[in-house]
Parts: sequence; C-alpha cells; structure tokens
Amino acid sequence: MEAAESDGADKPTLEEVREHSRRKTLGIRAASAAVMLAIAVAVYWALGARGLDIIVAVVAALCFFELLFLIVKATDNVAFRLAGILAGAVYIGLAALILIDFDVQYFYMAIAVVVLADTFAYIFGTLIGGPRIMPKVSPNKTWAGLIGGMFGGFLALTPLIYLSSRIMGVLDMQALTVAAVAGPVLAVIALAGDLFESWLKRKAGVKDSSRLIPGHGGFFDRFDGVIPVAIVIGVIVSLA
Repeated sequence: MEAAESDGADKPTLEEVREHSRRKTLGIRAASAAVMLAIAVAVYWALGARGLDIIVAVVAALCFFELLFLIVKATDNVAFRLAGILAGAVYIGLAALILIDFDVQYFYMAIAVVVLADTFAYIFGTLIGGPRIMPKVSPNKTWAGLIGGMFGGFLALTPLIYLSSRIMGVLDMQALTVAAVAGPVLAVIALAGDLFESWLKRKAGVKDSSRLIPGHGGFFDRFDGVIPVAIVIGVIVSLA
C-alpha cells in the first residue's frame, strides 16, 4: 500500500509534463537557431554579399518546395493546385529577388522587424493572453500578441533613428515618424503572412510545413512573415 502511494506521489502531473516539454522544445529551438545563424555568418564571412544572395536563394527554394507540399495536401483540384503553385512561385520568387537586390539597411529592416515582432508577440501573448484573433486558423495568435508584435516592429527600426541622429547631430523627426508608423505596420503584415501559412496548413491537415529545422518545423514556418514584409518594403522603396 505504501509502495503504491509512493508511486503515485512520484508521478509527474500533466502541467509538469507540459512544462518539461516546453523547456525541451525551447532548448531545441535555441540550438537550431544558433546553428542556422552560425552557418549564415560563416557563408557571409567566406563569400561576402554573394554568400548572402546564395543563402536567400536556398531558403527561398526550400520555402517554395514546402509551399508546394502544402498546396498538394490542401486540395485535390488540379486547377486549384496549378493556380496555387503559380501564385506561390510569384509570391516567394518576388520576395527572394527583392531581398537579393536590397541595400543592407533594407535587408536588415525586413529581417529585424519580423524577428522582433515575433519575439514580442510571443512575450505579450504568453504573459497577457486574452482573446484570439482567428482561433480557427491559429489558436495561439492573440490581440495582445499583435500589440506586442507592433511594439517589436517599432523597436526594430530604432537603430535607424539612432544612426540618422548621430549623422545629423540632432534627432531626426522624419526617421522617428517612419519608425513609429512603418514598424507596427510591417509587424501586422508579417502576422498576415503567418496567418496565411497557418490557414494553408489547416487546409493541408499538417502541423508544420516540414521537419527540416528541429524545434521550428520548416523553412516556410520560419520565413512566412519575412516574405510579405520584403515585398512591401521593396514596393515602397521602388516607389520612393
């Protein structure tokens, strides 16, 4: 009887199991991110700007093949598949060409906005919680997370304010206005790209676009927000 009670007392609770799983996943995600960053830095160090172009091209190709997989899983209609594949090729291909053609400050802007928007969206969504934006598409996306993402988008552009202020010797109000408006707007666009992929995965009946990145899923899972942000920044820069 005592042995039975001891066994029951030692058995972890469901919440403890979930917490252990979250910590394990977080560790795997951090390790995968560190490895990818190290590879990117090594390629850039060895090949310079050309290496960066190669990285963008490889990531774009992997994202497209994962999108292709999702489209095929999502529908049996041949016409819909062909239309989706064509649209996906334009969508990802255009973003890749823009990123390759970007000056370094715009490349930084696209990546930094998405990274900080995702980070602060996760922090705000976890700490605050609250109503979901589109629970049937992505049950983890909350309005609090959206606000956090918009704040992260603003923070991503603050280094540009600092640099412009150092160059001019005074606070550049134009740069401040751009950061205050463009950062949050780009964060919302990144969320839209994320929700689009979540919707497509729901239609395909899968959790991740692939398992190429341990703890993260696929490349399309990680760069779904970068694609629309790069396109929007490219259009704005071209018009300007």
